[in-house]
Amino acid sequence: MRIPGGGRGRGQHRRGLSPAPAVGRGRPDLRLGAGRRNVRPGAALADRVVARHTVQTSIAEYTLVLNGVGEVGWRGVGDALRDAVAELRAIDLTYSPARPASLVSRLRRAEISAEAYPPLADIVARCAAMRAATDGWFDAWAVPGGFDPGGLLVGWAVERAAARLRAAGIEDYAVVSGADLTVRGHAPHGGPWRIAVHHPTENDRPPMMLEMTSGAIGTSGVAGRRDHVVDPHTGEPANRLVAATVTGPDLAVADGYATALFAAGRAGLDWFPTKDGYRALFATARRPA
Repeated sequence: MRIPGGGRGRGQHRRGLSPAPAVGRGRPDLRLGAGRRNVRPGAALADRVVARHTVQTSIAEYTLVLNGVGEVGWRGVGDALRDAVAELRAIDLTYSPARPASLVSRLRRAEISAEAYPPLADIVARCAAMRAATDGWFDAWAVPGGFDPGGLLVGWAVERAAARLRAAGIEDYAVVSGADLTVRGHAPHGGPWRIAVHHPTENDRPPMMLEMTSGAIGTSGVAGRRDHVVDPHTGEPANRLVAATVTGPDLAVADGYATALFAAGRAGLDWFPTKDGYRALFATARRPA
């Protein structure tokens, strides 16, 4: 199976498949789960310059943690942070389905063609590839109102912001949005990023602790929130699962697979890839009312 969006974008390096996250221990640097907003990297090594910033857009809220080596300096870290934040804000203005003047909204109204704008064409192509890869369970054209790439747009935005960080020389970072993230390199304490992934419904269960130096975690569904994903085969809200969480090399693809799993329910595990670097961490069924 060809993984959607496997090519190189601006500032991206050709990457192999990310290794499966290792089981982690100790205090987490990042927490994922419904209502979790804990981004607390450990104490930084002496030669590290660490910056953290949160930005809110109409698409999502993002928190960036940059861990620069000493020679990068505060100026280099600050410049990289501003560049990544500018990318996130530009994506919000240009591609957010919530903005009537965005390219996505104009495409939905048939005022433009995707081919006229290469980044928009990339979004459309990724959505088409995800539809093919998931037996139609991810379908950006099945959303009421027309084309809506929301199932992978946050992940796409995060990966483009991460590419900006790498282009600026930042090789150790985390970008978190809700229950989604992408990480690279090492946390400020010098080890892999330690990530606590909390179960979507069982708050008393200890979180799944992972250690990652490369890769992403994407989640669709939030406990207590209904009707935000549509079953593309029926047009009705998908309520088979409470949440689906997927890990893999690219956050846009992981988000797309998580959205498809959320729509399909556990039956989606029949087509879910296990050999291409994407793995399901949770596919939690909703309890009958």
